[in-house]
Amino acid sequence: THPAVLDAAVIGVPHAEMGEEVKAVVELVDPSAAGPELEAELIAFCRDQLAHYKCPRSVDVTDELPRLPTGKLYKRLLKDRYWGDRTSRIV
Repeated sequence: THPAVLDAAVIGVPHAEMGEEVKAVVELVDPSAAGPELEAELIAFCRDQLAHYKCPRSVDVTDELPRLPTGKLYKRLLKDRYWGDRTSRIV
């Protein structure tokens, strides 16, 4: 885990040509550190740790990831932020 990241979720988001692309949504230890430099650092960190096809193409910072009352990540709500009324083109 990158030291600047408190929590993270990775989801597929719409992409005009490929249908979907990988996006990381992260909560930071220090939210004031957010910016293009940290985004590039996090993507580079992922490239060093993961297979290339698992690496996010972009990173968004959020104050808090959505959770169910049980504490489990509410991925559907997170995905809805990016998908809106669109559906996946990948079968």
